Amino acid sequence: MQHEQPLEERHDFRLSTQRRVIIEQLRMTTSHPTADEVYDMVRRVLPRISLGTVYRNLEFLSARGLVLKVGAVGAQKRWDGNPVPHPHIHCRVCAKVEDLDCEIEVPPLTESEALGYEVLRCDVDYVGVCPDCRRAGSEKH
Repeated sequence: MQHEQPLEERHDFRLSTQRRVIIEQLRMTTSHPTADEVYDMVRRVLPRISLGTVYRNLEFLSARGLVLKVGAVGAQKRWDGNPVPHPHIHCRVCAKVEDLDCEIEVPPLTESEALGYEVLRCDVDYVGVCPDCRRAGSEKH
């Protein structure tokens, strides 16, 4: 069994109490909460934290690969405590986001296909209508 390094030893920045609690709360859920929902979760542990602090730290942690920012362009962002790239499925009606448990082979891009971009990652997101919304008759999007 491999021993996992503590978070603070894996990165070249300070993992404050606030950042640690945000990561811990995100890793305890698979619901892909919004920033406001993360704020509500974190406030149960750190009652004096501000919404702005949660927003800033979510962006900070996302930029460093400790959490994922999930969501289509223009949609409200949701957050994932599993930083390993994996596919998601989004409900077009209720905005629920779920992890998909499947292997996705992303074809590599040649330099010319990437149009000069340095490719950092590839996100695979499916969009549909969830079973609850379909049952409720909301499939008429």
